[in-house]
Amino acid sequence: MTSRIHLYLRLIRIEKPIGYMLLMWPSLIGLWIAAGGWPGWTPFLVFTLGAVLMHSAGCAINDFADRDIDRHVKRTRDRPLTAGKIAPWEAIMVAIVLSFISFLMVLQLNALTRQLAVVGLLLAATYPWFKRFFAIPQAYLGIAFGFAYPMAFAAIQGHVPVIAWCFMLGNVFWTLAYDTEYAMVDKDDDVKIGIRTSAITFGQFDVSAVMVSYALMLFIFSLSGLHAGLGYGFITGLLAAACCMVFQYRLIRTRDRMKCLLAFRCNNLIGLALFAGILLDYALH
Repeated sequence: MTSRIHLYLRLIRIEKPIGYMLLMWPSLIGLWIAAGGWPGWTPFLVFTLGAVLMHSAGCAINDFADRDIDRHVKRTRDRPLTAGKIAPWEAIMVAIVLSFISFLMVLQLNALTRQLAVVGLLLAATYPWFKRFFAIPQAYLGIAFGFAYPMAFAAIQGHVPVIAWCFMLGNVFWTLAYDTEYAMVDKDDDVKIGIRTSAITFGQFDVSAVMVSYALMLFIFSLSGLHAGLGYGFITGLLAAACCMVFQYRLIRTRDRMKCLLAFRCNNLIGLALFAGILLDYALH
């Protein structure tokens, strides 16, 4: 039983917090901006724990969808499902249980947030199949991750203002940037097996596409943050994030696999910088 649980934990990547942190940062940023500061314990716990649960469920669904593909990719061939250590139905059951627990938590929030949670679940569940036909599935992932913004505003304000959708758009470009870096790690394998990724679609312009996406993210976040009344603390966070993006350019320009992976992981620092800037901004008010 203990070994089975260990396999399930590997299935949901619990040992790799970067995945659920990249979902948690939009949730926290959205909550703080929507509330103008501390959002309260109930929304905070629902969104933070929900980010972990839904990312974990998404990993299980992703591995189910890619179970016949992952064995051909060096980085993923040892995952429990594709390696035959667990059955496909087990991955589906893990995803269902985690999604159900997450939805029970969302029931503590208002009706609009519950309705949006269903949309968010559909986005997460359908993403793995977009790699079969959509040339830039990373953009679809950005919508799934960025959907935390309208949900956060709905939970706090009871409606979804335009600014929430603007932050979501900025998050799409952020996700497109960092997940393209991630896709650059597996680019050779993905070309061989016919998987569509932004790294393949952008071709020789992959590095440029990453940096342009980062620039658009910063531009949209800047305008949206200023419109929300954020000031010097927020700008400081944006500048720190921009410095991290410049560092990532130095990593990915050679397209070295391990450096691209390191650049992807650096995005946790970008999320931290943005959130810290928002905390500082409200502390200065």
